[in-house]
Amino acid sequence: MEPIILASGSLRRQEYFRLLGLPFNIMPSLIDETYEEGLSSREIAEELAVRKVNKILELLRGRTPPWICGADTIISVDGEVFGKPRDREDAYRMLGKLQGRDHEVITAVALFNGRDKSVDCRSAVSVVSFARLQENEIEWYLNTGEWQGVAGSYRIQGLADCFVSGIKGSFSTIVGLPLHEFYVMLRENGYPYGET
Repeated sequence: MEPIILASGSLRRQEYFRLLGLPFNIMPSLIDETYEEGLSSREIAEELAVRKVNKILELLRGRTPPWICGADTIISVDGEVFGKPRDREDAYRMLGKLQGRDHEVITAVALFNGRDKSVDCRSAVSVVSFARLQENEIEWYLNTGEWQGVAGSYRIQGLADCFVSGIKGSFSTIVGLPLHEFYVMLRENGYPYGET
């Protein structure tokens, strides 16, 4: 199988690529994650995922790799979008709004196919229910440092799972790479995954 450039420094996405047995090279794309007002949560996630792919193409300066994968995860509650927190105070604000409620986790995946120079982008949505949290629980979690660099200020595959009272949808979507959608994308774009 041809190697895929993974435009992400996310350890979770790397773990999923290893789980799938996909050859890959890591090339994080540090993009500006601001977005236009008025976009839906899905549109924001998809725009950022495509932007990550385009950043890698820009960095390669005309060299066309066979495959690039970019992904982006955001959280939405009552129409407000949560990306990565700016600082501890921002993380506290996010966790305070998420506690005791349901929220959507949207992960978009963009796959660049170097053969026809096309980008296929799809997204998946899961719903996470958080238990009610006391102030000291939020402070305890912030002290762990897990909130840094992740959408919504929590890692479900870490200690934040203590706060999760329910999930509707795919766990892999919440972690940052919706495996079913990604598998279908690979197959439909001609990547020889799952063939004997």
